[in-house]
Amino acid sequence: MNTRSRTRKATITKAAGLAAAVAVSAISCTATANADNKRLNDNVFSQIYAAQKSNKCPSVPRLDGRLVEAAKRHSRDVTANPALNADAGSDGSTAVSRAADAGFVGKIAQTVAINPALAISGTEVLNIWWNHPPSRATMQDCSNTSIGVWSENSFSRSVVVAVYGQAGTL
Repeated sequence: MNTRSRTRKATITKAAGLAAAVAVSAISCTATANADNKRLNDNVFSQIYAAQKSNKCPSVPRLDGRLVEAAKRHSRDVTANPALNADAGSDGSTAVSRAADAGFVGKIAQTVAINPALAISGTEVLNIWWNHPPSRATMQDCSNTSIGVWSENSFSRSVVVAVYGQAGTL
């Protein structure tokens, strides 16, 4: 084997090693993004709690898995369908129908935050909702004692959905 062949083989081997390292990094980043979204979801829930506390709500809101499922469904839909920008789903679903599909019975409200970027922070979500009077009123409504929050990211947008419920009321 001549020097040129050995150099080419070493270059190919290094490139293969670099590709493997990039693939491992991509897998690691995906896992980290999920952890980051959990932190974001928890932070947004805490912001909603703080908004209700500032409104002197007598009860503490609780995370409801059924409403988390409804929020997850809508945030994934809005992330995957750039034409969507609010409450209606690509299948015509509403916050009420998504919550009912997840098994929640009661009055429902929803807030949606969309950032046309790869990431969004809890502070950005709060600013979007706090400065939009209907969203702020929903966040501060003391009767919304069941909450579900979910966020999704793509390269073109980040979406956070909070679904608020009043169990047993219609």
